[in-house]
Amino acid sequence: MAESDWDTVTVLRKKGPTAAQAKSKQAITAAQRRGEEVQTTKKWAAGQNKQHLVTKNTAKLDRETEELHHDRVPLEVGKVIQQGRQEKGLTQKDLATKINEKPQVIADYECGRAIPNNQVMGKIERAIGLKLRGKDIGQPLEPKSKTK
Repeated sequence: MAESDWDTVTVLRKKGPTAAQAKSKQAITAAQRRGEEVQTTKKWAAGQNKQHLVTKNTAKLDRETEELHHDRVPLEVGKVIQQGRQEKGLTQKDLATKINEKPQVIADYECGRAIPNNQVMGKIERAIGLKLRGKDIGQPLEPKSKTK
């Protein structure tokens, strides 16, 4: 171990530029000046939020033509929700809190702007005690009998 000297440092190799440094505008222009081959590729949808492609049918539905449109909650159902809520003495916010939804959801259902969701409709039915689906809309909800 006599030949090892603690005062001298041997550098085996220098680190090359990092990926970010190699891609910088300065590094690219310097490489072009030196005559090196520089390869550039355009990434598809780079810098844009295009993770989800819009298909033709989705675009058509969004435009809502007469033949293709989203079904909305009927106004009759909205009126039943509003009357049932008022009979129970609840505000839209109270009903929304009771069924764990946002107040805007209740407002949309009452105005007929909402796209019907069976889970939400079921929660509202149970909260106000009136049927909102089927033939007998507005009728009292019969409690299901538990048979064992």
